[in-house]
Amino acid sequence: MFFDINYLIYMIPAFILMGLTSWYVKSAYNKWSKVRARSGLTGAQATQRLISAGGLYGVRVEGIAGDMTDHYDPRDKVLRLSQGVANVPSVAALAIAAHELGHAMQDEENYFPLRLRAALVPAVNIGSNLGWILILVGLFLGLTQLAWVGVIAFSAGTVFALATLPVEFDASARAKRLLADSGIISGQEEMNGVNNVLNAAALTYVAGLVTAVLQLLYYVSLVSGRSRD
Repeated sequence: MFFDINYLIYMIPAFILMGLTSWYVKSAYNKWSKVRARSGLTGAQATQRLISAGGLYGVRVEGIAGDMTDHYDPRDKVLRLSQGVANVPSVAALAIAAHELGHAMQDEENYFPLRLRAALVPAVNIGSNLGWILILVGLFLGLTQLAWVGVIAFSAGTVFALATLPVEFDASARAKRLLADSGIISGQEEMNGVNNVLNAAALTYVAGLVTAVLQLLYYVSLVSGRSRD
């Protein structure tokens, strides 16, 4: 099963897409991280200004190690920014910081897609670990129904990847509005940079969904083939 040529047939397109997407994200980030924003604000400074303007006083900003490790933690109401974003006054840094602040705004507003994604996390954790085991055991023992239960459990990851898209797209849309309306980003060139960085990042979630769908289809074809046998 682990060396099934059909698995490669399903997954090679996904691997290629993920590789191209990763290259595009790094290319966009590297390009616009070298372009200084006219406002002169770092990601952390811009975030603090936008938090004050939006009245999100319960949100804290902290640093985090690594590159492109930026994220918003709704449990602690903390927006964590990497050094390359927090301390650099670049177009890329502003785009990423504003995107993460968009998630904080979603949390403040109880944005339904964000709540739905959070609710799916336990099912994803269980399904991703248990699903393939049930599939393997079901196929090995000839228990097709058990294998199908594994497929259903594994599909939680695909549902999660799908639920992630509106959350990320909305956060990027909010980021663009925040930066433009506040004047932190000005001029068409800077806005093009923001769009480039955020659109590239959005493609990673699309690629993630495609990968999840193809992997699920492989398991469906595997179990259905055994069912016909």
